[in-house]
Amino acid sequence: MPRSSLSREEIRSFAQLSPFELKDKFIAIATAAQSGRPGQKGRTTRAMLNAGRGNPNWVATGPREAYHALGYFAIEESRRVWTADNLGGMPEEAGCAERFDRFVRTRPGLPGVELLRASVDLAVKRFGFERDAFVHELADASIGDNYPVPDRILPHTEQIVRGYLADEMFDHRPPEGQTLSLFATEGGTAAMCYVFDSLLKNGVLNRGDRIALMVPVFTPYVEIPELDTYDFDVVRVEASLFTETGVRQWRYPEEEIAKLADPSVKLVCCVNPSNPPSLALSDRVTEQIVSIVAERNPNLIVVTDDVYGTFVEGFRSLAADLPRNTLLVYSYSKHYGATGWRLGVIALHDDNVIDAMLAAQDREQKARLDRRYGTLTLDPGTMRFIDRMVADSRQVALNHTAGLSLPQQVMMVLFSLFDMLDEGQAYKHRIREIVQQRLELLLEGAHMKISEDPKRAAYYIELDLLAEAERTHGKAFAAFLEQHYEPVDPLFRLAEQTSVVLLNGGGFDGPEWSVRVSLANLDDLDYLKIGHHLRAIFDEYAEEWRAQGG
Repeated sequence: MPRSSLSREEIRSFAQLSPFELKDKFIAIATAAQSGRPGQKGRTTRAMLNAGRGNPNWVATGPREAYHALGYFAIEESRRVWTADNLGGMPEEAGCAERFDRFVRTRPGLPGVELLRASVDLAVKRFGFERDAFVHELADASIGDNYPVPDRILPHTEQIVRGYLADEMFDHRPPEGQTLSLFATEGGTAAMCYVFDSLLKNGVLNRGDRIALMVPVFTPYVEIPELDTYDFDVVRVEASLFTETGVRQWRYPEEEIAKLADPSVKLVCCVNPSNPPSLALSDRVTEQIVSIVAERNPNLIVVTDDVYGTFVEGFRSLAADLPRNTLLVYSYSKHYGATGWRLGVIALHDDNVIDAMLAAQDREQKARLDRRYGTLTLDPGTMRFIDRMVADSRQVALNHTAGLSLPQQVMMVLFSLFDMLDEGQAYKHRIREIVQQRLELLLEGAHMKISEDPKRAAYYIELDLLAEAERTHGKAFAAFLEQHYEPVDPLFRLAEQTSVVLLNGGGFDGPEWSVRVSLANLDDLDYLKIGHHLRAIFDEYAEEWRAQGG
């Protein structure tokens, strides 16, 4: 195979881009190469295999059918209030549940209606809802005829999502004596923006403060702290353990976690399970962080992004073991194939260090924040941080129209209730099997070895090519690669020669010679092909090394 048509200098310049921007360059190269190079004969069109982005290629159909069935009921509720061509009224609460039961009985063949009924029955039984009030919240929110009230999250929605998080993020063991408050957001990305923005606006963090990142990590957590808005002093906590020569474990040594004991580290960001290594934190690391907070750094704020938690059996978030210190960010996007719905949540226990820090601020800082939030309440000093995030999300002045759209909150409710049913648990185990199968096929094709780990989510995989070089051919071959090529050179070759698109692990603050493969967005056998192509590129380097006397 020929080398990449780009020079080393060109490759080096492109490597400065964010991985997701660099991906667009790979896609352009792969697209151009799909039908062969101009003037070449005998080349056949090949499909581009883009494993660069983690948008899943599955969707949860059941709760979506239930959502649309609910929509028909909600329209009926609107029409009974005000009947005219294309004109209805606001659904009424009185008798709403009885009318819902009649709707379900009289439409046995409507797709989704049985799952909708089962979801409503489950919610009423588990959470003790008054049936009229709950069904009315669903119907009215489905119509979308009101602003979100309360703006943070609807009351029944909050209880249901709290229950979902207790099941899936806290392993059915939520912290005792704690109440979890939620802010429904436009996906996990909005949640990230709101968290950083409000921590700064409230003086909990200040520009230039020291924070820690547990790396490798999703690139925005690398890039946001570097913006001039924040300009944080970043301490990197690196997953640098190996199980054996050339096989990365992607686990954190004790000495790396010990960096969090420094009281000057005010916040740590963690994606758990990690992105891209896709491993949940080990019990040892969790216990060490809990110990550090208890003994050395009691005001450490933990921001944990747990979107992949449902892919690990028995997953337990740091928010469960450090409830007072942790802001939990969760998105429904990956589990339910719902990136387009933009469904996320920020969770914070009512007894938390951030509110305690706000209460302990000096008079000047409190006066500043009283002015900021003074139009919302007569006693702004008592306003909780989670409610300040809601206000900040709409520049405070538009707080009265804040909140996630109500139809989105309904979808969040139905996804959550689906998970609590047997059908939802069967779905969860099925998608876990899908990504695990794809991982096995990728490794079979690539002839590469990874560490066995029961906490592996397998939504992504990060493969360290330099470590693989050392494992298969020794340190001399690894040194040859470093001396003669840029770390992203394999990705340019893959795109140009095979139309395969992967991301560079170095952009996630991982090893420079690592590559990130999404296991969520292509057909199963595509991963076998990607593995074969990756091995062919790797063997090509080995041939070049041998030709030069290696």
